[in-house]
Amino acid sequence: MKQSKYVVGLMSGTSLDGIDAVVVEIKDIEGNIDMELLCFLTLPYSSAIKEQILMLCDPHQARIEDISSMNMLLGELFANASLQVIKEAGLLQKDILLISSHGQTIFHQPDSKLLDGREITSTLQIGDIGVIAERTGITTIGDFRTRDMAAGGKGAPLVPYADYMLFREKNYGRVLVNIGGISNITTLPKNCAKTDIYAFDTGPGNMLIDAFVEWVTNGNQTYDRDGKLASKGEVNDAWLKELLEHPHYKLQPPKSTGREMFGKAYATKLWHEAANLKLRDTDKIATITALTAKSIVNEINRYIEPGEIKEVLISGGGGFNHTLMNMIKSYLPNDIDFKKTDEYGMPADAKEAMVFALLGYQCFNKRTNNLPAATGAEKSVIMGKIAW
Repeated sequence: MKQSKYVVGLMSGTSLDGIDAVVVEIKDIEGNIDMELLCFLTLPYSSAIKEQILMLCDPHQARIEDISSMNMLLGELFANASLQVIKEAGLLQKDILLISSHGQTIFHQPDSKLLDGREITSTLQIGDIGVIAERTGITTIGDFRTRDMAAGGKGAPLVPYADYMLFREKNYGRVLVNIGGISNITTLPKNCAKTDIYAFDTGPGNMLIDAFVEWVTNGNQTYDRDGKLASKGEVNDAWLKELLEHPHYKLQPPKSTGREMFGKAYATKLWHEAANLKLRDTDKIATITALTAKSIVNEINRYIEPGEIKEVLISGGGGFNHTLMNMIKSYLPNDIDFKKTDEYGMPADAKEAMVFALLGYQCFNKRTNNLPAATGAEKSVIMGKIAW
């Protein structure tokens, strides 16, 4: 039987731009899923909220009471975002099957630590789903990553499951690239099964670029709009080659990363390196932008046989950085079509919120929704916790 349901998806990523909220219509024919975007909006965080969340991401500054308070506050903000996007979609709360929220990651530790004689991995997303459910009156699903980690996975990346469900093709291969604070890729060989997929975090996305832009502009800009600053600089090839020696790029998948590896501490280290090299400010930004581009394409080339891939599809905020896009395109083989997911009805900056709408829908229907080939989990599991 064909079922059509309206679902809200919420995403707040490592770039801390704000809350992305979507309403999608999910059409489900015996487990075959199709999604249509009805409405998308982004509610930016205030500078004060962004600063507080950044503080909570620093283990040396975070305090338990602040984490607890922000967990509840973000629940309120996520609820407000849900109500607003439902209204703008021209729907009522009673029309919505469920809200699915990724929450805000403040800590992600995919490599185990020995605690009480046990190997323990951990992750923490805040933005309480109980608050969202109470304020909206709508069943809310969240906290997806922990179940995958309990099954031996790294809890990331989760987007590849949706990539497989929505973008695999019988006659040709695709690579999907998502560039948020961190970049990740999903490789979909033609006519692929779930076990044929490579999907993992390639490394930095916008995170390092944003930090350099903020420092270069003395805080007047928080990101490189359209890549204009990078376009005025020249890439320092020798420094770029050094940067690409980072251990993360040499790891075999599955692998995931985050602010803990490529956040403020690492950005500060690279800023001092650039100063010692006496690079112009625009050259610094150009080289850091090239680092994101090159680390993505190197991983694509590493796992894809020549001629196997027809398309590379881009999503995430990085897709608006024209210089970054031009760099990626220049590094790819000429016979690959390079485009945004927008051309397939999935706007680049709405994709992750749409993905979590799907993950929540599958959880609601008691269907497995992780991809062990991407996360390293021992088995497929149903991720998500439900506040009815």
